[in-house]
Amino acid sequence: MQTSDNIQQHRRDTLPKAERVASRTTVEELFGGGHSRAMSAFPLRLVYMLSERKEGEPRAQILVSVPKKCFKRAVKRNRVKRQVREAYRHLKHGVTDAMALHHPGKRLVMAFICIDSSLHPSDTIGRKVGNLLGRLEEKLAANAAQAGSADNCHGGGGDNTPGGNG
Repeated sequence: MQTSDNIQQHRRDTLPKAERVASRTTVEELFGGGHSRAMSAFPLRLVYMLSERKEGEPRAQILVSVPKKCFKRAVKRNRVKRQVREAYRHLKHGVTDAMALHHPGKRLVMAFICIDSSLHPSDTIGRKVGNLLGRLEEKLAANAAQAGSADNCHGGGGDNTPGGNG
């Protein structure tokens, strides 16, 4: 009984290839399309956007970028990428659950970008990734609530909400 629980937990804490951004068009849309939002928790910056989800696509996809400007040596860049991926792998469930609950027909594309030129311990990176994902969950819930209240108040007929994001 305990081994099946361990296997199920192990399956949930994976980061399959399908959950990684590999499409050039997705990357261009994320950084150049004007539909993305961003937030920072030093030493990381999170850029994200919602897009339509096709059949069989995961609810969330990530990209991790560490510029050469921050770390000249590939060994250090790879270490930071590994730390971010590992932290995301353990903390992704809140975001994927929020997507399933608030935005069932959408997918979330995220890019974690390193903005510091010094190495940090894995627990620090983990806390920062957790901070960013927690704030992202709150924004997803708020956007869904705002969209729901706009549909209820205006019959879904327009973008008449005061104070909306421009």
